[in-house]
Amino acid sequence: MSGFVLDASVAITWLLDDEENPLAESARWRIVDGGAFVPQVWHLEIRNALLVAERRRRISAEGAVARLRSLKELPIYTDTEPDLESAVELARGHHLAIYGAVYLELARRRNEALASLDTALVRAATAEGLPLVAAA
Repeated sequence: MSGFVLDASVAITWLLDDEENPLAESARWRIVDGGAFVPQVWHLEIRNALLVAERRRRISAEGAVARLRSLKELPIYTDTEPDLESAVELARGHHLAIYGAVYLELARRRNEALASLDTALVRAATAEGLPLVAAA
């Protein structure tokens, strides 16, 4: 199995005890076999989601730290050289926020499947002919 591009929406599901999704579970198993690639913004999105969960008392501050530590144990590779011009064009063409478009640009550039729970991003990936990580 090869790697894939991991959207924050999927990883956040892993981190919150009261969230479940079959696609997210499929991605969790797949990451062990081939690793996952993320844009730099992924790290901010993950931390923001954990901070919001902490503020809403879904997790403790210690729980947030432990969850971040658990992510560091996974083979997740950060792409540091996005093609921002392509990302902007993808955002325009598919009516995406630039934050979502960087995932799409990364998947397209690396020719990798995309794992996302974001409906608009999944629709755009499909329109671009990119493979998607599917629920088992």
